[in-house]
Amino acid sequence: MTINTTQWSQVKDWLKSEVGESSYASWLAPLEIDIESSNAQDITVTVPTRFMHDWVLRHYSDLIKRGLSQAMDMPVNIKLDVKQVVVHAPEPKPTPAATPAQTMSQPAQPAPVTPQAPQPQPTPVAQPAPKKASEGTYQGNPLDPRFTFENFVTGKSNEFAYAAAKRIAESEDMAYNPFILHGGVGLGKTHLMHAIAWYIRKHQTERKVMYISAEKFLHNFISALKNKTTHNFKDTFRGVDVLMIDDVQFIAGKEATQEEFFHTFEALVSERKQIILTADKSPHEMQGIEDRLRSRLGWGLATEIHKPDLETRLAILDQKAQSLGIEISRNVAMTLASKIESNVRELEGALNRIAAHATLVQQEITVESATELLHDLFRHVDREVPMSEIQKKVAEFYNIKMSDMSSSRRVRTVARPRQIAMYLAKTLTTKSFPEIGKAFGGRDHTTVMHAAKTVEKLMNEDNSLLEDVNLLQNMLKSS
Repeated sequence: MTINTTQWSQVKDWLKSEVGESSYASWLAPLEIDIESSNAQDITVTVPTRFMHDWVLRHYSDLIKRGLSQAMDMPVNIKLDVKQVVVHAPEPKPTPAATPAQTMSQPAQPAPVTPQAPQPQPTPVAQPAPKKASEGTYQGNPLDPRFTFENFVTGKSNEFAYAAAKRIAESEDMAYNPFILHGGVGLGKTHLMHAIAWYIRKHQTERKVMYISAEKFLHNFISALKNKTTHNFKDTFRGVDVLMIDDVQFIAGKEATQEEFFHTFEALVSERKQIILTADKSPHEMQGIEDRLRSRLGWGLATEIHKPDLETRLAILDQKAQSLGIEISRNVAMTLASKIESNVRELEGALNRIAAHATLVQQEITVESATELLHDLFRHVDREVPMSEIQKKVAEFYNIKMSDMSSSRRVRTVARPRQIAMYLAKTLTTKSFPEIGKAFGGRDHTTVMHAAKTVEKLMNEDNSLLEDVNLLQNMLKSS
């Protein structure tokens, strides 16, 4: 008697507890048992792609075998088999819009399908463009049809942000207000914001959603002032159920725009309407934001998306390769994921480039061909200055000991260079505040934040310090 679906479900639950939520979702959730090809001692487990087959075989096959043996109460053998199924929906063309406000533009895809990869055309697993959205439901910038929850790859770096975004999308009442996604460029903030909008448009068609960039908000406000139509502007932005503004840091330093945004914020919150924002920093780190607005932004939930870990980057590449209809070897994927650590957009763009090149020249994608094709990108990525080099250069420049960078000494001759080194670490690397703090003697992230702000402020007041910092930056970049 072979394994049944109930036993397999129990095995998968056990696997999830063993490897953790993010690794399970990326690599083990898609696995299935081929009951017809299995018997009591030899069990066939199917995986959707060759890449996933290689990774699971290398990292999880022993664990799966142990789980199955426990479930069957006897030793078993497993066979991994690639089953050609669509796990993630291919990138669909946008559904024709019903109104001008719903018109979308499909981004051009630079990589056509390689000849060796057959392209079946099944019904997509996830259809992002909602067909039931009622007229007037959505306003604002076009939404990318690829940016849905189904197409978002989760890992330790973003699983909390994903869970919070999904919770807000599914709830018709205010879950967190405001909800702020913050982090570096290309980590998925805009993807999650679009995903929330798509979900609400599809499942809560009576709610009015507006998604707009902060730059567009500013432009519309200036136009309203110029044309004396501020009343219409206020009605537009305060008459929605969900207001989503991307890159809100763009309004920093713009007092009139902040004033209008503040009153819009107050009006929506008082009517229990949801506000969702993205920014490059958390509210208390933003420069040029009025205190009362900063206080309001701190009311809700601010969630940081960090750079993805290696497994998540590999899973992103696997999903992207499927959407392009190509296969890449584990070695190629590992090369890309190891080189491009901090920007998902760059990671996907790199895969687009090598896929397009392989198709045009009818050439297999290898580590060598990928490295040659992406040499400019890899050279740019490799330019990130190590924090140890920053510490060393600053210590030499100010004639202090390297150990002072991690020490608890607070004398000015040591503390100021240490703050400058922290500022340069934040400027010249992609490291987070906690990562920088750890490199400087295990200091708290708030200490690093304070150091960066202090140096920024002093650079505006002290030309001598400004010249020192600029000189150090040039020395580190050219070294």
